[in-house]
Amino acid sequence: MVFRFLILSDEVNDFKREIKIDSDNTFLDLYKAIIESVGYSDKELASFFLCDNKWRKAQEITLVEMDTASDEDPHTMEDCILSDYLEDEKDKLIFEFDVLNERALFMELSEIIPGKNLKKPVITISEGEPPLQFKDFEETEIVSTIVDTDETFFGDENYDIEEIDKSGFEGFEDNSSDIEASDLL
Repeated sequence: MVFRFLILSDEVNDFKREIKIDSDNTFLDLYKAIIESVGYSDKELASFFLCDNKWRKAQEITLVEMDTASDEDPHTMEDCILSDYLEDEKDKLIFEFDVLNERALFMELSEIIPGKNLKKPVITISEGEPPLQFKDFEETEIVSTIVDTDETFFGDENYDIEEIDKSGFEGFEDNSSDIEASDLL
């Protein structure tokens, strides 16, 4: 049996990949086909997530075994056969390629082709440039928060520092007037 996956990105509108792979292959085989199709390094952590119809993450299948405190057995790409986890057309997966920033590709099992087999995965559609594997933080728009420190900062123009309930601070000395601006640098 052959699985045909459609792969899209929420970062790049014209990106599309389609991969056909034998259902008896592992998630590691699928991972390698995706990495090849997008030109990403295979030296970075990655995970597949089985998802419900609303793209909510469920079961995670990791590239390497992660040391977890869970009673659940770890699911690694090398040990997980596609057909053991996917059985219906429209099954959804998230391929998280940038684990630290939770950036991912969205995958759907778009067709199951019975009676066919493939020796190795085949990239059947390759359109558009994939999202960059690593975001260049110099190009990322940085949103700074400006804090208004005038009298209305605490929500009241008539704010008085002496009104703070200090009962929980017994035993602490207020040495704030002893601190020089140069001490803070």
